[in-house]
Amino acid sequence: MSDPLLQVRDLRVRFGHGEGGSQVVHGVDFAVGRGEKLALVGESGSGKSVTALSVMRLHDPGKVEYPSGEIRFDGRELLGLPESLMRGLRGREIGMIFQEPMTSLNPVQPVGRQIAETLVLHEGMGKTAARRRAVELLELTGIPEPGRRVDAFPHMLSGGQRQRAMIALALACRPKLLIADEPTTALDVTIEAQILDLLDSLQAEFGMSILMITHDLNLVRRFADRVCVMQAGELVEQGEVAGLFRRPGHPYTRQLLASTPERMITDDRPPAGEPLLEGRALNCHFPVRRGGLVRRRVGEVRAVDDVDLAVAPGETLGIVGESGSGKTTLGMCLLRLQACRGEIRLAGESLTGLRGRALRRQRRYLQVVFQDPFSSLSPRMTVESIVGEGLRVHHPEMDREQRRASIAEMLAEVGLEPAMMERYPHEFSGGQRQRIAIARAVILRPRLVLLDEPTSALDVTVQKQVLALLHDLQQRHGLSYLFISHDLRVVRAVSHRVLVMKDGRVVESGTTEELFTAPEHPYTRRLLEAAAVEDPA
Repeated sequence: MSDPLLQVRDLRVRFGHGEGGSQVVHGVDFAVGRGEKLALVGESGSGKSVTALSVMRLHDPGKVEYPSGEIRFDGRELLGLPESLMRGLRGREIGMIFQEPMTSLNPVQPVGRQIAETLVLHEGMGKTAARRRAVELLELTGIPEPGRRVDAFPHMLSGGQRQRAMIALALACRPKLLIADEPTTALDVTIEAQILDLLDSLQAEFGMSILMITHDLNLVRRFADRVCVMQAGELVEQGEVAGLFRRPGHPYTRQLLASTPERMITDDRPPAGEPLLEGRALNCHFPVRRGGLVRRRVGEVRAVDDVDLAVAPGETLGIVGESGSGKTTLGMCLLRLQACRGEIRLAGESLTGLRGRALRRQRRYLQVVFQDPFSSLSPRMTVESIVGEGLRVHHPEMDREQRRASIAEMLAEVGLEPAMMERYPHEFSGGQRQRIAIARAVILRPRLVLLDEPTSALDVTVQKQVLALLHDLQQRHGLSYLFISHDLRVVRAVSHRVLVMKDGRVVESGTTEELFTAPEHPYTRRLLEAAAVEDPA
């Protein structure tokens, strides 16, 4: 590459100073050409985000040092550039889309004001002109009613709309380089496809280069021109996407490519027998109220609208749909964690009218694993307290030694060392935290576990390990699963049957292979096309 826009040579990054520091990036070399889309891939902890943040010089200078290397952007060396000049580059010539827009957008300012601030600072625009340009940028990124949304706060927008607002902010000054750090991780497949198409069209319009940071190899295949693979702070392989995916040279690259979820269900027919869990005519409607002191009901949101379902013993029922389709609300209704109308039966017994102690007795048979284990595990409790909490509630006859023995056995079953029970959640990786959450759910020997996006925040290799663990536990204990996810490849791997939800209703259901190979509803076909789900054969 004769004249790259970005050139990184022998970059080494160390957190802390002197011999006590920890080096996390080891001599990385890569370049991004003008108008090129380069993907930097690897698992959590591989150093890819640290490298990207180093390009922007966003690390705390008091906590990081660069033992060697150079970062040249458009002919300028950035590591030695004064901070005042770096501030002139950030946002103007190098834009960045962060992974989670809800935490990277200011929650107390409208999104339009945040976009306008960049234009005022870097372009010298007046406030009126900057606001007008903010509306144009929101319209360019596909946000509906941009003239109204310009005054919306981040929490008033959906996940996809927040990410579009983040893209508008990053592109406000038409930068030469856009760094996109996991820009679609938390998005549904249709929104992800829209974001990728949007970045494609904006790149072509602005002629900018894109450095994409991701662990999603399917996204890399669809979006990037070239790919660099990082492992443990080192760049182990790079090349054209098509060639590298076809003939990976490094064992780690082959491991990543082999981590695509594989079909775990050997029998396409769902388990026979009477349903373990049934829901009939389930409805959950939330009122919409407007007004000042006296708020009037002006409508309702039909989060779950007349849904029927049944789950057999030992069966996995996948529930898919976009954000807002009602899939998580449906799960919360079935577990009686959200009020709803309709009939819910567990092993033939009605749960609908149960209250207080009678309902608590049934809770041991219905457990849940949430999407983000870090926020669902108490940071103030040890692993022993977290996993053993259910035993204290439902088995008060057990003494502490009996509980510790059960906890140790359960931790070993999910692949963790019993000695870890004295540690706290922050001392574990994301995959380990999810194993703790699974142990907490399964230790009570439930009949059914609700899995709400249990692998969406995990790297592909860790995701595959967690799916294998869930399948093993299901076979060993005869568990039934309600598996909620927007990742259709994962749902296809683990589910006997699938429900497709849209706007609170089930629009299609059937066995997994029937639904994936011959979808009937246009919405299901649109989901499959957006996910580019391919036949494993």
